[in-house]
Amino acid sequence: MTTDAKRRHDPGVRGFASDNYAGMHPEILAALALANGGHQPAYGDDDYTAHLQQTVRSHFGARAQVFPVFNGTGANVVALQALTDRWGAVICAETAHINVDECGAPERVGGLKLLTVPTEDGKLTPELIDREAHGWDDEHRAMPQVVSITQNTELGTCYTVEEVRAICEHAHERGMKVHLDGARIANAAASLDVPMRAFTNAAGVDLLSLGGTKNGMLFGEAVIVLDPGAVRAMKHLRKLSMQLASKMRFISVQWDALLAGDLWLRNARHANAMAQRLAEGVKSVDGVEILYPVQANAVFARLPHEVSERLQKRFRFYFWDEAAGDVRWMCSFDTTEEDVDGFLAALREEMGR
Repeated sequence: MTTDAKRRHDPGVRGFASDNYAGMHPEILAALALANGGHQPAYGDDDYTAHLQQTVRSHFGARAQVFPVFNGTGANVVALQALTDRWGAVICAETAHINVDECGAPERVGGLKLLTVPTEDGKLTPELIDREAHGWDDEHRAMPQVVSITQNTELGTCYTVEEVRAICEHAHERGMKVHLDGARIANAAASLDVPMRAFTNAAGVDLLSLGGTKNGMLFGEAVIVLDPGAVRAMKHLRKLSMQLASKMRFISVQWDALLAGDLWLRNARHANAMAQRLAEGVKSVDGVEILYPVQANAVFARLPHEVSERLQKRFRFYFWDEAAGDVRWMCSFDTTEEDVDGFLAALREEMGR
C-alpha cells in the first residue's frame, strides 16, 4: 500500500517563538517505533507504563506515583482538582500559566477559584502568598487550599531550592498544599544544577505537573503524586477530566526515553546554553533591553515595535506585551549556534535600519 503523505514544511526553517515549535528528539522517535507493533493492554495496563513507575521513582523517590496525561493544561487541571474541595481556591502568581494561558480551564473545568498575586519576576514568596492566604472560615470567600508555583516561571526565572522550601513550609503551616507546574522543569534543574527532586519532593511539594513536550517529546505530560497522603482519587479525576489515554504506552515510552537516562538533562542544558548565547549577543546591540535574568531557555527583551515587526518576517517569535514593545525569544533542544548567530545578525541589521 502506498501513501500520499508528503512533507509540507521546510525543515531548515527555525524560529524563536516557542519550544513547542520543535519536533521530536530522534531518541524519542526511536522509542515510539520500539513500542509500536503487536498488542498491549490499554488505559495504562501496558508494560511501558508499568516500567515508567520505576523510572519516575528513581527521580522523585519511592512514594512517587505517575499518571501520564495528554497535555499541560490537562495535567494542571487534574492536579489542582486533586488538591481542592469544590469551595477551594488556588493562590498563584498573576503571570502563572494557569491564570493567563489556559483559557480559564482551571476555573471552568476544574471548578476552583484562582487567587492571583502580582510579582516582579514571576516568583511567589511567603509574604506575597499571605496577601491571599486568609479567610478560611469566611463562608463568603473561596477557601485558599493550594499554592501553585511554576518552575521555571513564565518570565524565565527560577526558584532556588531554598525559595521552594520556604514556600512549602509556609503553605503547610497554614494548612495548604503545594502544586508545582513543571512545564519546563528540566530547564530549571539544568540551570540550578540540581536533581529535579531537590526542589520538588525534597523541598515539600505535594503534587507536580511534569512537562516533557517542551523538552523533546511528541505529546504527553504527566501528573506526579509526590505525597500520596495529600491527594485522592487521581485515576478517577484523570478520566473525568478527559486525560486518560487509551494507547498510553505511546506516552509512557516517550517519558521513559526522556527520563531513564540523561536525555532530559542534555536537552535542557542545550536549550539553556542557546538562550545564554542569545542573551550575550543581544547585550551588544544598542537599543535592545533584556528585561529579566536569563536563567533557563527564554530571553525577554524590549525593542522598538517596528523593528520587531520587521524581524518577525524573518524569524517567528511572539510579542509578550505588544504595547510596551516586549518580546519573548525561546530556545529549544534543537536550536543551533548557527540559528542564534543568524538571528543576532538579523537583529543588528534591523536595528540599524
